[in-house]
Amino acid sequence: MQTLPDGLIVILKRACPTCTLIEPVLAQLARGSRPVTVVVQDTADFDVGKGEQILDADLALSWQLDCEIVPTLIQRQGGTEIDRTYGWFREDWEQLSGISGLGPDLPASRPGCGSKTQDPGVAERLAVRFGAVTFASREVEIGDSEDPIEACHERGWSDGLPVVPPTPERVYRMLQGTSRKPDEVLGLMPPDLVPCTVEKVAINAVMAGCKPEYMPVVLAAVEAALIDEFGMHGLLCTTMFAGPLVLVNGPAARHIGMNSGVNCLGQGNRANASIGRALQLVVRNVGGGRPGEIDRATMGTPGKYTFCFAEAEDSEWDSLAQERGFAADQSVVTLFAAEGVQAIVDQKSRTPESLARSFALSLRSVDHYKLVMHGDAMLVISPEHCRVFTDAGWSKARLHEELAKLLTLPGKDLVMGAQGITEGMPENFAGADLPKFRPGGLLIVRAGGPAGLFSAVIAGWAASGPTGSTPVSKEVLA
Repeated sequence: MQTLPDGLIVILKRACPTCTLIEPVLAQLARGSRPVTVVVQDTADFDVGKGEQILDADLALSWQLDCEIVPTLIQRQGGTEIDRTYGWFREDWEQLSGISGLGPDLPASRPGCGSKTQDPGVAERLAVRFGAVTFASREVEIGDSEDPIEACHERGWSDGLPVVPPTPERVYRMLQGTSRKPDEVLGLMPPDLVPCTVEKVAINAVMAGCKPEYMPVVLAAVEAALIDEFGMHGLLCTTMFAGPLVLVNGPAARHIGMNSGVNCLGQGNRANASIGRALQLVVRNVGGGRPGEIDRATMGTPGKYTFCFAEAEDSEWDSLAQERGFAADQSVVTLFAAEGVQAIVDQKSRTPESLARSFALSLRSVDHYKLVMHGDAMLVISPEHCRVFTDAGWSKARLHEELAKLLTLPGKDLVMGAQGITEGMPENFAGADLPKFRPGGLLIVRAGGPAGLFSAVIAGWAASGPTGSTPVSKEVLA
């Protein structure tokens, strides 16, 4: 990079009205005792008197000088910056230059304009070009005749939908969304047990369509997936339908605009869609969890593209994160091994007792009516249904207690052969009353639009619990 001289350095661009306004000041500065160097970002046609004018078309000098606003006036001495000011403020320019009476015919002050280094995408290109960031990941060259999106498909990096090509500039921009170092290893990503770094997560977050501000949530989701209790490897290998569901609580969800309301389990929200997809792409591209290989799902589920939403936290009920020991002001990601979504339609119950019985009947069908203590479930309660309980003074804990009673079933109805159905529990359970879910196996969250007496059951993986998957939570860190 070019060595800059001592003296005064002025950074300008002709497209800035304030830069054009102060052109007479440049000659005044040049008549002083200090050398003057004028760095111009677009057209080097300024009258600089006896000063030196440099065209900074590639913005290398502007980047080197960390210029954000033009005009900028810098004083250098002994190869080091001593002071700077930006915009046009006569008093500041006179003080820094040691020259009085600058621009006597000009207004006393005018704000500047943004430096060309701040144009969209430029800062990232310059940072990559001049070595402000280095990547450990291998860079893949794409031929001039190749379409970058198609190239990603052909190399097996896609989940079947188009991905955003992870250029160095885009990855650098994504990394600005977190204070964590790119080479930090989050853990070994199954199934291949490959070290998963923050940089690799950023690459896949780019491909998923994330914004940089989503990165802390994506990182928390990846870290949660690496917790042994979640059983990510088993979840990949199973022939069942399940994949990771990402539920977000706390300020982070609101900050990045996640959807906890209308159509929260559907399409249309960028944060919901891309965060869940980023996790799935990390599992695929870093861990090697690809369908037909280690992913052996008989049918799978659309949730394997993405399954992510936020919990509505505008009622007196504790959030799921609070139930799991976190404070209300903490941002938390909870991972749940989820299958599909089953609707609960009850538009007539007006008492909590009646509605709880409706919920229980729907929950009994998770995996199979006659299979108990196998799979977890998440009950997503809409605002209108929730009001039936809160208006009657029921807490979420009260609902949990009532559902536990309603979901304790006679073993004689559940064993193999009962009711003419071969499927079922072993015959030695016939004399016992059996809970549908293991302790802690039913999660209750509140989400959905304000209108509609509908709720939903999200069935969990049939291999839930210590031998399969247990829901895990991870705090979101900056």
